[in-house]
Amino acid sequence: IFRRSFLAPKAQRKNTSKWSFPSISKKSKMKFNSAAALLAVGSLATTYGFTPSSSVSSFTSHRQSLARPSARLPTNIQHTSRSATTLSMSTLKVGIVGATGAVGKEIVGCLEKRDFPVDSLRIFGSERSAGKEVDTKFGKVKVELFSEDAARECDVVFLAVDGDFSLAHAENICAGDDGAVVIDNSSAFRYKEGIPLVVPEINAEATKGKKLIANPNCTTAIGLMAVWPLHKLFGLSKMIMSTYQAASGAGQPGMDELKEGTRAVLSGERDVAENKIFAHPLPFNVIPHIDKFMENGYTKEEMKVTWETRKICGLADDFPVSCTAVRIPTARAHSESIVALFENPVDVAAARKALEEAPGVKLVDDVDNMKYPMPLTATGQYDIEVGRLRENIAFDNALEFFVCGDQLLRGAALNAVLVAEAMVKNGSLKAKKAT
Repeated sequence: IFRRSFLAPKAQRKNTSKWSFPSISKKSKMKFNSAAALLAVGSLATTYGFTPSSSVSSFTSHRQSLARPSARLPTNIQHTSRSATTLSMSTLKVGIVGATGAVGKEIVGCLEKRDFPVDSLRIFGSERSAGKEVDTKFGKVKVELFSEDAARECDVVFLAVDGDFSLAHAENICAGDDGAVVIDNSSAFRYKEGIPLVVPEINAEATKGKKLIANPNCTTAIGLMAVWPLHKLFGLSKMIMSTYQAASGAGQPGMDELKEGTRAVLSGERDVAENKIFAHPLPFNVIPHIDKFMENGYTKEEMKVTWETRKICGLADDFPVSCTAVRIPTARAHSESIVALFENPVDVAAARKALEEAPGVKLVDDVDNMKYPMPLTATGQYDIEVGRLRENIAFDNALEFFVCGDQLLRGAALNAVLVAEAMVKNGSLKAKKAT
């Protein structure tokens, strides 16, 4: 997102201020029944542009073992919509790099809606964007030309940039006692020894005394929000995940390609949409290919789930996790079907209770009234939705369930802000002393 928005020539950038679709031609009506057309267009319009729900989660870190399941969930995790105001008496100088991208915008929104203790907000960008003004709850903020020295003046810096940028600058920004805390949304440091990879409801204590924190892949973060409470109850032994990932996982260009391709097909301009961002045309299609293929036959996106689940949950390096990742033609919110196998016998009622009590999780599981997790309802929500909970009939001691979560929030921006909140609580993030 950072590289495209900062470096792409102006002529290549599309106007994304409106989602408009022309009326459907007779030719396209012959191809698609009206219900399918309305579903496609309505899905795009509804899942793009929203106000995040005020139903949000907060927490305090627990001290239970990450590797060994316990019979109970932590009791010191609680929900609140305005938790950050009680975090600290002091306010913080906050910086964001990449604030005009999809994730960066959501970070600003989370800081505003959670009343994070912001003393001042600084937004850093390229020469092209420097000087522009961004309206925020904290007043109009003028975009500054990025420099490491300027970023180091902040108490905390959120990086909503690509991995190359993070590799080049993150460690320099946080170096030394006078450096800023850096929370990085890229994949640059997720697997590096000594750098915590954090979902705060699971391993917030890993941030203690650290200056550089990695945010996980959005798919991993969403799935583990549901898996972790069950692991604490029954002891996870294996996991199989299939994902259904929205176009926005490829950033704004991905959403643009889905929107334009859908419009072109429905209007009769094309039989099949063009594709430049995705491996194949996405409208009216699904693509079992996200990121590059690796030697073992999995894609890198799929292996991220394996690698990150092990690190976040404190599991063995060879712990069995398998994933198949699929891109689907929705604009926003990822979905996941998960089969979780456990060391101990499972109980659906106990699992349901654990999920109902888990922070950041909303149990949506009333099949008699056709209520279950969907991208349509998960979009814009801080909590992930989990439902279709049942005992798996193919494996012993196994549960199967369906999860949906807004990957730009729970899988990125919100997770980053929750990390910062956790670090304020444990004393790792505080205002620098004036010099």
